[in-house]
Amino acid sequence: MKSKWLKYVLSFLLAGVLVFFAFRGVDWKAFWSGLQQTRWGWIALFTVFSLLALLFREERWRAIILPLDPTAARLDVWDSVNVGNLVNVVLPGAGEFVRCGYVSRDKRLSYDKALGTIVCERSCDVVAIVLLFALALGLGWGRFGSFFMEQIWQPVAGRLSFSAWWLLAGIVLLVGGGLWAIFHFRTRNKTLGKIAGWISGLGAGFASIGKMKHKWLFVFYTVCIWTMYICMTWAGLKALPMLDSLTFADALFISAVGNIASVIPVPGGIGAYHYLVAVTLQSLYSASWDNGILYATLCHESHAVLIIILGVISYFAFALRKKS
Repeated sequence: MKSKWLKYVLSFLLAGVLVFFAFRGVDWKAFWSGLQQTRWGWIALFTVFSLLALLFREERWRAIILPLDPTAARLDVWDSVNVGNLVNVVLPGAGEFVRCGYVSRDKRLSYDKALGTIVCERSCDVVAIVLLFALALGLGWGRFGSFFMEQIWQPVAGRLSFSAWWLLAGIVLLVGGGLWAIFHFRTRNKTLGKIAGWISGLGAGFASIGKMKHKWLFVFYTVCIWTMYICMTWAGLKALPMLDSLTFADALFISAVGNIASVIPVPGGIGAYHYLVAVTLQSLYSASWDNGILYATLCHESHAVLIIILGVISYFAFALRKKS
């Protein structure tokens, strides 16, 4: 329990540091002036794209769950996703465990298998981010290439020393050896047997994608989700007169950069998203830091407000439905 609280405290501290660095140089007079120029119709369209992305996420998760639980109701899965997203706003990562608890409440789907389906989802999302980056770089290497090499690739590659690769190899061998020991001695030790059963359930949930009747649906929903993310970025750019000259290809790259914030363990991407997007807009498009922060704030907070509203509604709706 203490380790969990320490993780959350460190997460909030990291968010605070990132927020400080992102907002410390903001000219608040210029920020307010830019906010007054915002075209709110485009922000409304941004919200529509956000809602569609959430709907496609619910449909994709349900498609993975159905081979394991054919009775999974669309409304239950939708409410589980929304409550999980609400929890993630405050406690990053905890929402995934919460939505597993919600969707497995009726015991027709075990918790470990539900968690396995989420691991499958997240793994595919990592692949999607990589492909998104590759597509953006392929379409606009002349514009994005130098930024990618100088601001992203070289700093990361420079820190991956030879010793770091040995450390990674050691971790892989350690995990592999641990798994072998658990399954080899599972019949001799009750605790190891339970752990092996849980890991097997996790694996079954992950492998459920292979049991889908229409596997193309998973790919279709994934493409729709990430297309909506790009459309959200594009609508956000159109909402600000100082950035509306940027194209859909620009939105593709900015979306790819912004989604890196999803893997940084801070509440709701607070600070990380703002900083990464503002740096991109300033470095690539010579936008002022104030306008970069304004854009990031509008997009991030519009999406966060939608998540909070849907999360609260789903929390009470799920509770009332199960009570009756």
